[in-house]
Amino acid sequence: MTQSVVVQGDTSLCSAVGQCGNQVGCRFWDLALREHAHVNKTGVYDDALSSFFRNVDSRKSDGGACGFGGRIQHLKARAVLVDMEEGVVNEILQGPLSEVFDSTQLLTDVSGSGNNWAVGHMSYGSVYREQIVDKLRKAAEHCDCLQCFFLIHSMGGGTGSGLGTRVLSLLEEEFPEVCRIVTSVYPSPEDDVITSPYNSVLAMKELSEHADCVIPVENQSLVDIVNKIKHMSDGGKPGLTIRKDSSIISGQGGLRGAEKPFDAMNNIVANLLLNITSSARFEGSLNMDLNEIAMNLVPFPRLHYLVPSLTPLYTLADVSVPTRRLDQMFSDAFSKDHQLLRANPKHSLYLACALMVRGNVQVSDLRRNIERLRPSLPFVSWNQEGWKTGLCSVPPVGHSHSLLALANNTCVKSTFLDLKERFTKLYRKKAHLHHYLHVEGMEQSCFSEAITSLSSLIEEYHHLDATKGKLIPDAPRLSIAR
Repeated sequence: MTQSVVVQGDTSLCSAVGQCGNQVGCRFWDLALREHAHVNKTGVYDDALSSFFRNVDSRKSDGGACGFGGRIQHLKARAVLVDMEEGVVNEILQGPLSEVFDSTQLLTDVSGSGNNWAVGHMSYGSVYREQIVDKLRKAAEHCDCLQCFFLIHSMGGGTGSGLGTRVLSLLEEEFPEVCRIVTSVYPSPEDDVITSPYNSVLAMKELSEHADCVIPVENQSLVDIVNKIKHMSDGGKPGLTIRKDSSIISGQGGLRGAEKPFDAMNNIVANLLLNITSSARFEGSLNMDLNEIAMNLVPFPRLHYLVPSLTPLYTLADVSVPTRRLDQMFSDAFSKDHQLLRANPKHSLYLACALMVRGNVQVSDLRRNIERLRPSLPFVSWNQEGWKTGLCSVPPVGHSHSLLALANNTCVKSTFLDLKERFTKLYRKKAHLHHYLHVEGMEQSCFSEAITSLSSLIEEYHHLDATKGKLIPDAPRLSIAR
C-alpha cells in the first residue's frame, strides 16, 4: 500500500500552509477518520488506514510504529502543519483531533506574514527552511512507499501564498520523484485583503513551475454553493428539503467552539480532498493511482490546472422525491452549479477529464454515461478519448454514491484573466509595492516575471481555445518504399 503526506498551511479564507490550509486540513482529517471508522469495524490497523495514518504505540519509549494486522493503538496523521500565526494550530491541538498530531509535525510563529507574499516566501521561507525540510523528511521516513504530497493553501494571504509556494519548491527540491498535488483557494474579487492580487499572481508563477497538478477552488464559488444549499434547506423550493446534517457543508470538523462563517466552505474543499484520495484509501474495482492524475490529465507541463466539480452536495429529505438517479449525478458533475470554480467548461475546450466515482457503481454505468455526455463536451481533436476513470466501492458516509470530476479545461483562463486585471490595476499605480520591496531578497523584477508568467499561461490556453471546432488532420503516415 502506498502512502501520502498532507502539508497544510495558511490562507486568507480559513486555514495547512497558513490559516485556511490548516482549517481545511483539519476538516479533512476529521472526515477521513469518520469514513475509516464507518468501514473498519474490527479495530485492526489495515492497508486502508496506513495510506494516510500511522499506528503508534505510545507505550514504547521511541513511540514506535505498530505493524499491519495489529490493533489500532494511536493513529497519527501523515501531515505537516505550518502557519506563521499560531491561533488555528493551537485550536486544533486543543480540539478533538489533538491526539492525531504531535509537536514534530507542527511549525508555527506568532507574528504572521501581514498579507505579504514576500514576507512568507522570502523572510519566513529562509528562516524556517531547515525546519520545514526536517519535518518533511521525518514524515517521509515514516512511509514505506511515499506516493504523493498534498499541499493545501490559500492564494490571497501572505503565509498561504508565500510560504506555501516556498514549501512547494522545497518538496520538488527534496523529493523530485514524488507527485505534488496542490489545492489552492483563490480569493474573490471582493476580498478584504487589498494586496491579494499581488499575492495570488506571485504565487501563480510558483504553482506553474513547481506543481504537478493544481486544483483551483474559488472563494466565491464556495459562497454561492453554501448560499444555495442554505436557501434550499430553508424551504426555498417546495419538495426539496435537505435532510438534516446530510449536506457536505454540515459540521465543524475537529475544531472547538461555535461554527464559524468559513466552516461550511472549508467542508466543501475537505470533501473534494476526501474524494480525490478515496482510491488510495479504499479498495475498488477500478482504482485510480494518484500518480495517474497528472500522467493522464496533464498533456503539457504548465497546463496542469484541473477544474473540480462535486456531487452530491446534499441529500433530499422528502421521501416522496425519488433518489436522484445515477445518470443525473453524472450530468450534475458537468453543470456550473457543482463546480468549485466559476467558469463554463462546455463553452471551452477539454484537454482531458477524470471521473472519480464512489459507491456501488458498475463499470458499465460509467461507460454509458461517458457515451451519453460525450457529444456535449468539446474535447481537443487529438485527445477525443481523454477520459480517466476510477471506481471506489466505499461511498462517503451518509451517501450512497458520489462523483468528483477533474477537468483539464481551458475555461480556467477566465479566472486567470480576472486575476491579471486586478493585479494590473494595483501595479499600474505601484500601489502598496513598497511593502514588498522592503523585504530582503524581494525585487521589482519578481512582479514583472510573475505577470509575464501568468500572461504566457493565459496565451497557451488561448491558442488551444482557437482550435475549438477545427478538425486538425492527422499527420500523413509514412509510406513504405517498395
